[in-house]
Amino acid sequence: MPELLEVEAYRRAAARLAGRTVLGVDLPDGRYLRGVEPEVLRASVTGRSVVGVRRHGKLLIVDLGGPDARGPSLGLHFGMTGRLLVDGDAAIDGLRYGPAGNRAAWVRFGLRTAPAGGLEVIDPRRLGSVRLDPDPADLGPDAATLSTAQLSAALDSGRPLKAVLLDQGAVAGLGNLLVDESLWRARIRPDRVARALDPSERRRLARTIRSTVSDLGRRGGSDTGDLQEPRDARGTCPRCGAPLSRATVAGRTTFWCPAEQV
Repeated sequence: MPELLEVEAYRRAAARLAGRTVLGVDLPDGRYLRGVEPEVLRASVTGRSVVGVRRHGKLLIVDLGGPDARGPSLGLHFGMTGRLLVDGDAAIDGLRYGPAGNRAAWVRFGLRTAPAGGLEVIDPRRLGSVRLDPDPADLGPDAATLSTAQLSAALDSGRPLKAVLLDQGAVAGLGNLLVDESLWRARIRPDRVARALDPSERRRLARTIRSTVSDLGRRGGSDTGDLQEPRDARGTCPRCGAPLSRATVAGRTTFWCPAEQV
């Protein structure tokens, strides 16, 4: 958390900044920047106009421009607990597994705009980052539109399936909740060797990832899956009633149905 769906909500909220001029940058935590010095960032973006906001996976990109030419872009990554405020309003109500509230000490980055407002990144655990001119090509294909061919290319690995799906360089946008929900819906175990999936399983998984992202997007977020309440309670499979298995896979707490995910 936040996963693709939360960052998409951030994108929709930040879209209201289009057409505004950047007045300045607030950087209470200089360590939040990656690959650029604060003075370089400020000089690059101040006075520019926001021409659009887009998303690739979990990366939010704010595109800037000038009177005659396209300018730089800002890449915002939200880590495990990052949230976005736009004009002082939270883009989402909160994160299920993140601290509540908007403490001043949690503000890591701000962009002030004219005629009013701007955006702020709130990140209690400080695992997110801000970059200048990020390259989405460093990321895998976006999970919302993942094709079977793209997934098959990512699965050419001896790693556990869940490790591949969590790898943003393989598939962009999935986090712990969306991966567990997608694999449960596809009836595939998370600890299987990725390259061992046969062609029919690959087609089913690609289709299920897309439909899971779409379904949970309509419901309101990555934490609205059918597996969410049973995983919180360490309960039973919503389909067959078998006790869910729980283990650490790819470094993350993982739930699956041992009766159906084989």
